[in-house]
Amino acid sequence: MRNLLCTIIIFFSVVLYGQEKKHSTYFDLNYFGGNIALHNNSILHLIKGHPEGFIFSWNKKTFGNQAWQQRFNYPDYGASFIYQDLKNEILGTNIGLYAHYNFYFFKRNLMLRLGQGLVYSTHPYDKIENPKNIAFGSDILSSTYLMVNYKKDRLFNRFGLQTGLSLIHSSNANVKAPNTSVNIIAFNLGVTYHLDMEDPEYKNVVENGKFTEKVKYNLAFRTGINESDIIGSGQFPFYVVSAYADKRLSHLSTIQFGADMFFSNFLKELIYYESVAFPEEQVSGDEDYKRVGLFVGHELFINKISIETQLGYYIYYPYDFEGRTYIRIGLKRYFGKKLFAAVTLKSHAAKAEAVEFGVGVRL
Repeated sequence: MRNLLCTIIIFFSVVLYGQEKKHSTYFDLNYFGGNIALHNNSILHLIKGHPEGFIFSWNKKTFGNQAWQQRFNYPDYGASFIYQDLKNEILGTNIGLYAHYNFYFFKRNLMLRLGQGLVYSTHPYDKIENPKNIAFGSDILSSTYLMVNYKKDRLFNRFGLQTGLSLIHSSNANVKAPNTSVNIIAFNLGVTYHLDMEDPEYKNVVENGKFTEKVKYNLAFRTGINESDIIGSGQFPFYVVSAYADKRLSHLSTIQFGADMFFSNFLKELIYYESVAFPEEQVSGDEDYKRVGLFVGHELFINKISIETQLGYYIYYPYDFEGRTYIRIGLKRYFGKKLFAAVTLKSHAAKAEAVEFGVGVRL
């Protein structure tokens, strides 16, 4: 890891000097060290050392040229590269790429970063070569990271410092079993470097008058593949059809109410497996694999992207799988006023069921 970190530092120090164009961008490099959180007793054997690594990020600043930038207190957006040494020969190393937003509070001294991306695991589960890694069932994982930093820019010319806490979550969202996942809670310390000698002034001319819309009606279709927790039971496609109404309350918020119908083919195999392997569970094997749920939701709009959260309850639930309530959270991207695409995570409390890729129309 030291050789890779040195390479990043050299790039950070040499390539960035001598910039004359106006970029409104900056780089930051953070070292982190911490612990794997015990969220499931089955991963006790995987918690041995103290994971460490670094986060190298490119950030683009905003100054209020668009209304959404002013409403969110001039956030940054950018991309991150994260190297994680999990200090365990079973877990190996994770290497990831992320897109992120930085939001600011308390006179821009407190930064909250939200990042989402993909991670490559060097030591995923293998029934022969690595059977003890029940955290990662595949080499490609989805990952979310949060960073809360106290930040002081331009302490030494273009250089600044930041420090705080980071949370890095990695799992494959039950695309392939096993999938108990890993959460790293870490302390981070970093340096920032701005390409420009100074920043332009922030604009503050947006009108924050009342903004609402009439009730709109949405149709969405989601799909993907997943597997039950039974290792080797197979990956199967699933399909979700959703219909819901929404009401725009302001520039930032929309509330939703609707229904989902789930066609989860992995449940067919799980129902059959339990009927044969666990007769004491009194599963006949003839239970319907389909489910129907009602949900309430909220959308937080950031430019053409929104963060969607939904809480649902199954009203048709012939087979008991992880409880009757479910959660959906993810990102939605609008194309014009009617069409959208979304990537969402559906889970039951902290237990992920699937990553959903969806398209829809808002009428």
